[in-house]
Amino acid sequence: MFQYQGKTALITGASSGIGKEFAKALAAKGMSVILVSRSEEALQKLATEITGLYPVQATVISADLSQPDATSRIVSAVTERDLSVDLLINNAGFMTHGHFEAIDPQRDHDEVMVNVAAVASLTHAFLPGMLNRKQGAVINVASVAGFQPIPFLAVYAASKAFVISFSIGLWEECRDRNVCVMALCPGTTATELFDRAVAPEAALGKPRTAADVVKTALAGLDRKRSLVVDGLKNSLLSHGPRLIPRWFAAQCAGKAVRPRKAKGIS
Repeated sequence: MFQYQGKTALITGASSGIGKEFAKALAAKGMSVILVSRSEEALQKLATEITGLYPVQATVISADLSQPDATSRIVSAVTERDLSVDLLINNAGFMTHGHFEAIDPQRDHDEVMVNVAAVASLTHAFLPGMLNRKQGAVINVASVAGFQPIPFLAVYAASKAFVISFSIGLWEECRDRNVCVMALCPGTTATELFDRAVAPEAALGKPRTAADVVKTALAGLDRKRSLVVDGLKNSLLSHGPRLIPRWFAAQCAGKAVRPRKAKGIS
């Protein structure tokens, strides 16, 4: 079982959705939380809510993870406050949807910076301390989209494939040193992800709640799992791409998430 009481968790993308739910759930377990997001106002509101309910510390750090200096700014803020990170939750991420050539290249670049580069750099920043202390954990929020290539979500699916592979690789490196690195793969979840991407077609199936996802994640962490998929249906579907050729998996996925406004594009 992971020891939550009296420890500190750093959560990116903490202002809403799964990140916000992680913050509240961990505070309820006795963890102080470091809340990271671009929206300082939303973070301050959440911090006030948390400290009003639980005897823990809630620290706010406003940072844009698409910027190259984001990790150094976060590390500096943590160091200045004399905090240590016992649980890192790389939750921040976003999605672009549509024909690749029609997507703003800067938007895709920012997506890679947030979904991939920030995950690696923040893990570089805080994992060594956990290994030195011989305790700690990292939860990297991936997606069931990471199990196969997906047309019209090409960069998003690829970024989440990185998170899955990266996490399982580090799990093996760290498992004998009392530090767990785990990939968390939600399916469609009732968050703002699809609305922000203007991608209703990509929200397949009945959405699960952020609370469901967090419950699955913490249960997996307590069992020191390398990978957990939220929801039985999502778990079963995640095995499908292994059984068919990748080109066929991509073809099927593309038909499912193709933008409606682009149906006539060949």
